[in-house]
Amino acid sequence: MPMIVGVKFERNAKTYSFDPGELVFEVGDKVIVDTQKGNELGEVVTANTIVPESECPGELKKVVRRATPRDLELAKKAKESEPRALRTAREKATALGIGLKFISAEVSFDCKRVVLYFTAEERVDFRELVKELASALHARIELRQLYERDDVKLRGSLGMCGRECCCRSYLRDFEKVTVKMAKVQGLSLNPTKISGICGKLMCCLKYENDYYAEVYKIMPKVNGKVTTPDGPAVVMSVDMLKKTVTCKVTSDETFVVKTYPVEELTFQKKAPQPQQPSEKKKKHRDGGKRREEAQSEEVIEDIEEIEDEETDDEE
Repeated sequence: MPMIVGVKFERNAKTYSFDPGELVFEVGDKVIVDTQKGNELGEVVTANTIVPESECPGELKKVVRRATPRDLELAKKAKESEPRALRTAREKATALGIGLKFISAEVSFDCKRVVLYFTAEERVDFRELVKELASALHARIELRQLYERDDVKLRGSLGMCGRECCCRSYLRDFEKVTVKMAKVQGLSLNPTKISGICGKLMCCLKYENDYYAEVYKIMPKVNGKVTTPDGPAVVMSVDMLKKTVTCKVTSDETFVVKTYPVEELTFQKKAPQPQQPSEKKKKHRDGGKRREEAQSEEVIEDIEEIEDEETDDEE
């Protein structure tokens, strides 16, 4: 069975597996590893561990060596040179009249490669800019375009909860989030209230969605008719966590508001609806790269579809 070590890089929350060879590492050790980008400095977060062949993530890159004081000094030098690289890129782009907005710069461990992250409203030709930057920075230049989510993940920000955005602090990959999740959880469908700093639907909508999706199936609809131990009633609100339903029970010319466990109520269960693909949600491709539709329009369209479904149910 192969032996691996888990290594984490400064700008990435994801843990990568490497082959330690004959070396033994402890958590917190700094190491130089072989990657597709060349040698990189990383930190061991999982010590030497033997894993089954089936759990081994393909062919493993090797750990080159334990980081030396010189390696750490080079990494520090590379980190300190990033503001200069970013400033140079902005100056060159302005001088050439290229409409790129540079977000950040990443200088490789050996200072031989500079990755510049940018956003742009339209496609631009930056070949001349790359030549200018390579000459000024004496390194191989890579330009990478960022989209809304990537921008927030790279620079970081605070969410409406007051904590650092999940994509920046620990989230490894972006998972699919839909407006249907917000509806099932009883949240407001106002786009400004369910969207994050990036303008996309908040990632945290997915965290408890499995629970809410199961409970949603057994709960009656608000304003729906149910039969309670005290007679027929109309649903005023539901508590998904406690699995209780607050109803308005009508008796003669008076009514009383009571809360019942959902098990005590009789009502018609929700019928599962087949998912219909929407032409409005198709993705665009621009220059061979996928670009998402504007989130505000997508959210509004999803809300309209949900409202149409509810109207069909009532009919």
